[in-house]
Amino acid sequence: MFGIDRLRALAAVAAHGSIAQAARALHMTASGVSQQLAKLEREAGHALLEPDGRSVRLTHAGRILAGHADLLLTQLAAAQGDLADLGQEVLGPLRIGGVGSAVRTLLPDALAALTADHPRLRPTVVDGESVDLMPRLIHGELDLLLIESWAGRPVPAPEGVTLRTLVSEDVHVALSERHPLSDRRTVDLADLAGTAWACCPPGTAPHEALVQALRSRGVEPDIRYLLAEHATQLALVARNLTASLVPAMSARPAPPGVRLLATRPALRREIRAAWLTRAESPPVRACVAAVEAHCRSTGEGPPAEGGASAPAVPEPGGA
Repeated sequence: MFGIDRLRALAAVAAHGSIAQAARALHMTASGVSQQLAKLEREAGHALLEPDGRSVRLTHAGRILAGHADLLLTQLAAAQGDLADLGQEVLGPLRIGGVGSAVRTLLPDALAALTADHPRLRPTVVDGESVDLMPRLIHGELDLLLIESWAGRPVPAPEGVTLRTLVSEDVHVALSERHPLSDRRTVDLADLAGTAWACCPPGTAPHEALVQALRSRGVEPDIRYLLAEHATQLALVARNLTASLVPAMSARPAPPGVRLLATRPALRREIRAAWLTRAESPPVRACVAAVEAHCRSTGEGPPAEGGASAPAVPEPGGA
């Protein structure tokens, strides 16, 4: 293993052409530089310097090692600079996990703006369900989550995790325009007894929210299609095979032949940012701020004080 100080001495001799000049550049004595070089030769197992009149010059082995020393010292200086910048600079890896609709709708513009402002940031993104992503955050595999929380089934806040609401939106029932109730603006979930449903898999927040909402109206859910993506659910709705509960964000755009109805009781979903409180970093703060800025620019976001809500998704076909 080569000592950094000894590699620095060799690089200085290569750059300045003599031990005396290297010593001045390093603010050392010539004797000190010579001692470092002697130790480096023993570590390398090769002669690194040879006499050149009253001075010295690098041997072939010395030139090879000096080239590596330059690269190592440059990389070391960059590492020291990055560590010094960590308190303020938005740089390095940012590992994001999110539910599909939030990743698709909120992240592209936010990440484009963020990486344009901070080119040394290296974001990575994985999608998934909240129930699977939260353990990865807690275990340090992810830095930031965009997860969903349904009214009546709020996402739990594990100890040490900070949650911030980014979006609050209506949830609609998606029906085929051929469904006998599709001409309504609002449908009571009790009126959908006997209807087949498409939903995310068991254990996910959307699945539990659907089951709870239907049972609260005395309806035992008939869930026939377990599909992670709302877009796939809506494709089946369009063919009059099923109904689906769809948050406003996930219904943009709804395919032809699908009607979106308000529900009784009214249902809502929130998208929340989540991160480990102890691991909050400039990249995490900057990303949350960028998503919030995107939400403001598009009119999305949590309801204002006094109960104003996010705009409803227009129903295809009017009515």
